[in-house]
Amino acid sequence: MDIKELRNEIDSIDSQIVKLFERRMETAAQIAQYKKDNGLPVYDRSREREVINKVTSMVKPEFSGYTKVFYQTMFDVSSSYQRKMNSGKSKLCEKIERITAETPQIRPDRAVVACQGVEGAYSQHACDKMFAYPTIMYFSTFEDVFKAVNSGLCRYGVLPVENSTAGSVNQVYDLMSKYRFYITHSMKMCIEHTLLGNEGAVESGLKEIYSHEQAINQCADYINKLGVKVKICKNTAEAAKLVAESGRTDVAAIGSKDCADLYGLNIISSSIQNTENNYTRFICISKNPEIYPGAKKTSIMLTLAHKPGSLYGIIARFAALGLNLTKLESRPIAGSNFEFMFYFDIDASVYSPELKELISELENDGEVFTYLGSYTED
Repeated sequence: MDIKELRNEIDSIDSQIVKLFERRMETAAQIAQYKKDNGLPVYDRSREREVINKVTSMVKPEFSGYTKVFYQTMFDVSSSYQRKMNSGKSKLCEKIERITAETPQIRPDRAVVACQGVEGAYSQHACDKMFAYPTIMYFSTFEDVFKAVNSGLCRYGVLPVENSTAGSVNQVYDLMSKYRFYITHSMKMCIEHTLLGNEGAVESGLKEIYSHEQAINQCADYINKLGVKVKICKNTAEAAKLVAESGRTDVAAIGSKDCADLYGLNIISSSIQNTENNYTRFICISKNPEIYPGAKKTSIMLTLAHKPGSLYGIIARFAALGLNLTKLESRPIAGSNFEFMFYFDIDASVYSPELKELISELENDGEVFTYLGSYTED
């Protein structure tokens, strides 16, 4: 048979598969109704195992693995459809709709905002881009920012969560699971790192560089060429301040150009980051939920059962609903035995029926599930 004949054969087989799939889904709907009427759970692991064992024994050995994957995917799609049949609108969906209706049309220009660091830190630059007239309160640690928002001292907090070169800011993700808050806005900011020193400082005479761990990682190539020691600071602006106060010419700081003017330092070298496309993503958090018009990104947290296929089953739901994941981060849960909290960023409008369906499924499933907010990203 030539390729055309083989493809015709595939088309013929596909037409049969589609009809059988449709018939199977209609039967699954009837099963969903029966489970609902009799108070039975949607998920039945023993039944799935029984089916997989049966169908894999019916095919050639070389097809067993493929058959298992095929049926597991079909189970996930079927379960998603059954949950849709059985779950009405969740309380969380109703809450999100109410928040969306009650939130003002425009984000405030003025607000008291918590930032980690001191004047000149990148969080301050991000804050100035998010708010026209912010009153910034500086705190020494990321956790202090969360505490300030949690206590009501500040209405908002601005925090870095990930960098295109150095990856996620793990401490912030860990604090997300510790404190109750909502993301109201996010933005990506291009970060250009500069080497700063006191008058008389030159590259060849440096013995040590001060900066935040993330900045050190983002400029690792440059630092390795210099062959100097590094000192980790709480943030890049603090590093610049320490260098200025030291008066030494054998130390330098990695920070923003603004820090040169703020702390009276000279620019020794510019654009020293590993790559020109060096972006950091910042989030704005609030104790009270706010969903502004045009919100097209949603963040959630999930604690999944410690068993094979748990994460796969969740991701299959996203796929079945046509939802695009833009971020998946896992962090160990403190004090637990190899259990993880998963963070998901979903690229979907807050008005999307598919997003509402996913939220309803997760809430009605009894998953340990936290909604972190729906927001716009610049």
